[in-house]
Amino acid sequence: MELAAFLLVAAVVIVTPGQDTALTIRNTLVGARRGGVATAAGVSAGQAVWTLATSVGLAAVIAASEPLFRAVKLAGAAYLVFLGLQSLVHAARTRSVEHERDTRRVAARRAARQGLLSNLANPKMAVFFTSLLPQFGGESFGALLALGFVFCAMTFAWLTAYAVVVARAGDVLRRPRVRRALDAALGAVLVAFGLRLAAQPR
Repeated sequence: MELAAFLLVAAVVIVTPGQDTALTIRNTLVGARRGGVATAAGVSAGQAVWTLATSVGLAAVIAASEPLFRAVKLAGAAYLVFLGLQSLVHAARTRSVEHERDTRRVAARRAARQGLLSNLANPKMAVFFTSLLPQFGGESFGALLALGFVFCAMTFAWLTAYAVVVARAGDVLRRPRVRRALDAALGAVLVAFGLRLAAQPR
């Protein structure tokens, strides 16, 4: 019963669009399905780190420490704004076919790194994991670890599904006019997420 409740809560949280969703869509447009899946893997890897941190009590320390929380929050906000501005700059310039191909060759590694850093630099994950996992796993290290990894797997599956859908519509979405509009929209969304993160007290 508790597992079913956890899966329901986790599913609601995961399917709610946020910065990870926006980043996955952005990187799928840049690096096709491979870039989107790599982003999903990076995000899930970041969540796995938060899972480990929660299981050993480190995430609770970050959540409780105002200086640490603020430092991670500002770093995460700055990173999101940077990624958003990067998309806005891309939207404002014309790219050649050769440039697109060169970009795609490095997109998977870059996308995975961006997904990882975006998730690790979000202190809300520390608060979320330390408040969610103990409700269902108690203080058991093994239970916390198992539930956290289930959450990671669900996140990876959901974001991968996003990547597949966007990649299938790739021919339409990569038309110059459409692509510029999407780059601009996703860039604005990422900047907005960064500014909101920086402005939130907790």
